[in-house]
Amino acid sequence: MKSKHQGRLRPSLPPPREGFLPKEWGIVRALRTPEQVQSFLRNLPYNYEKTGETLRTFRGVVAHWEAHCLEAALAAAAILEQHGYPPLLLDMESQDDLDHVVFVFRLRGRWGSVARSRDFGLHGRKPVFRTLRNLVYSYVDPYVDGKGRITGYGVADLRDLVRCDWRLSERNVWQVEKALIHMPHRKLPTSDRRYRATLARYCAFKQKYPHRIPDFYEHQERWM
Repeated sequence: MKSKHQGRLRPSLPPPREGFLPKEWGIVRALRTPEQVQSFLRNLPYNYEKTGETLRTFRGVVAHWEAHCLEAALAAAAILEQHGYPPLLLDMESQDDLDHVVFVFRLRGRWGSVARSRDFGLHGRKPVFRTLRNLVYSYVDPYVDGKGRITGYGVADLRDLVRCDWRLSERNVWQVEKALIHMPHRKLPTSDRRYRATLARYCAFKQKYPHRIPDFYEHQERWM
C-alpha cells in the first residue's frame, strides 16, 4: 500500500513544548482561543518597519514585541495550532498591490479570522460566516481607501511549507510571502457602484476629519 505522501514531502508538524522559549510558551498557554489571540495582537504595537522590511515568526514577534499584518497572522497560526486549529492564512489581493493577510479558523461550521492592521476595519471577524467568500466580503468596504480595493483571495495551509520554519525561526521568513503571492487566488467580483460610493464616503470623511479614523462601516457586530 502506497503512502498518501509518497512523491512529496510530509506536512510539517507543530513543535513540541520544548521547542518554545519560556516566554513564548507562557503566551501559548495563556491564549487558548481566537478571541484571546485577537486581543493580544490588538494590544501589540504595530510594526511600521522603520528600519527596513521584516517578516518575523512568532518568535520574532515576541522578541521585538510588535507585528504587522502578516507577522500577526503567523503568530496567531503558531499559537492556535498548539490548541488544535489548523494553521491557515487567508490572503486578500488588492488593486493597489497592498495585500492583507489574516489567520482563519472554523468553529461550529462557521468561519472567522484573527488579524492585525493599521486600519480600523481590517482586524479579525467573529466565526459567523458560512463560507470563506462571505468572510472576505466582510472586508470589502473597510478595505476601500484612496487606492485599495479587494480583487481576489486565496488560502494557504502553512503545514505545506516544510522547508520554512515559519513558527520559530529567528530570521525573516520571506518564503511565506512568496508562497502567498504564487498560490492560486479566486477572483472576487464586487459592485463598481458600491465601490465608488464607499470611496466617495471615505474621501469626504478624511477631508472633514483628517486626523480621525473612518468608523462608519456597517455590521461591526461581526467584528472580533
